[in-house]
Order: sequence, then C-alpha cells, then structure tokens
Amino acid sequence: MNPQLINFLPSWLVFDESNLSMPSQWLLLYGAFMWLACGFTWVISLNDERTLREVGVWVKPMKFMAATALFAWTTVWVSHMANPAVTQGLAYAGICALIMVPSFFEVAYITYQGSLGAASHYNTSDSIHALFFGLMGLAAVGLTTSQGWLAWEIWKANGPAELSTTALGVVVGLSLTFVLSTLSGFLLGGQQPPAGQGLPWVGWHLRGDVRPAHFLGVHAQQFIPLLGFLAERYLGHFGSAFLGISSGIYALIWALLAWFSLAA
Repeated sequence: MNPQLINFLPSWLVFDESNLSMPSQWLLLYGAFMWLACGFTWVISLNDERTLREVGVWVKPMKFMAATALFAWTTVWVSHMANPAVTQGLAYAGICALIMVPSFFEVAYITYQGSLGAASHYNTSDSIHALFFGLMGLAAVGLTTSQGWLAWEIWKANGPAELSTTALGVVVGLSLTFVLSTLSGFLLGGQQPPAGQGLPWVGWHLRGDVRPAHFLGVHAQQFIPLLGFLAERYLGHFGSAFLGISSGIYALIWALLAWFSLAA
C-alpha cells in the first residue's frame, strides 16, 4: 500500500497487503470490480430515461453493485480487525466463495433485467422468472449466512475469554447481520415496496416498506464493529457495556422499522 496514503488513513482501516490471504485478495478485487461496474452503469444511465415503477431502470443494479462491493470489502476489514489468522483457514475461503458466487448471480440477473426495462424482484410472470426470483432469495440467504459463519469462526479462534471489545463488536455485528437481515429479507421477499420515489436519495417509504429495516440489518456488518472499535479505543473498561447497550438499541430500532413496514 502506498506509504503516503497510509499517513492519511486511520490505523484501523489499514492492513499489510503482504499478509492478506488469497481469499481476502480475491474478495478485495471482487469488490473493486463491483465498484467499477457501478460507475460504468451510472454512465450508461445518463442517456437512458426509461423507468420501472417510476424509478430509473439502472437504479436497482447500481444499488446492488455498490452494496455488494461494500459488503465484500467490509468482510475483509472486519476479519483482519478481529483476528487475521481466521483469514488463512479453509473455512474463510468457503465464506468468501459464499459471498462472491451468489452475489454475482444476483447482480448479473438484476442488471440483465434492468437492461430490458423489466423487473427482477417480484417478477413471477412465468415459470422462468419465478424460478430466478426464488434463486435470488437463496442467494441473499447465502450472503447473510456467510456473516453468521464468519462470526462463529472468529468466536472460535479468539475464544470468549479472549475477545477484545473490537473483536466482540465484529462478532455481534456479523451475528446481527445474519439474524436481522435474514428476517427482514424474508419479509421483503413477500411484500413488494410501494412504487415511486420516497425519501430523498434512498427512495424508501416509512410505512409499508421493509427496506429501511433491511438496510439496518445488512449494515450492522459495518456499524456495530465500528462502534466496538471506537468503544475500545475511547471508553476503556466501559467499552463492552457501551457496545452491549448500543447493540440492543440498534436491534430495537430495527424492530420498530420492521413493525412500521407491516403497517398498511
């Protein structure tokens, strides 16, 4: 990594690339590929005014590309932050494969459907589209399962008595991602969000829309480990208590958003 760049990055965002395992390197490259694909898709969208349910046909592919890239890079980051030794094992290679293969299928199908101006999610117009909609659901479960699996591997490698607040934040964050995003994913699979633009930037609606809860579920992967790191760095012995309370509040907010999503 460029020494000049290291001087401007927080220490917890920097790791020695020479110590990266091959699966971590592949996952970083995969994330970079998704960021590039997102940029390329954005360029295409500038000259395409087609919409689907009042939203540009390329918006969903770009969202999934960006989310996939962030998901992949975060997996490498939290793994090295909690216990770099975990990334050298065979289980971690399986975790990386469980992220890349299903997510690539999902992004590819969503992008293909977007290029046709057709829906990918909730499209059961014929048996083929219904099959692919179901396969996307399985792909999403694979992604969330990878985080629960990684949390278990980190827990085993560190041992409960050896977990620092940072490592505990990683384990809790990945576990919440597995549980909360899986639950909200099942809700989302059975309830199509309202059409049209909602909130600025994200497009969500505050009622009858599972996407806000699903967002919190998925991004516990980033938020909770970051809280764990900050708690250990600045709160010392009170860090674990702060992390526990913050995680509980996070889960409560998720529950409230999920409840709002079921309102008519």
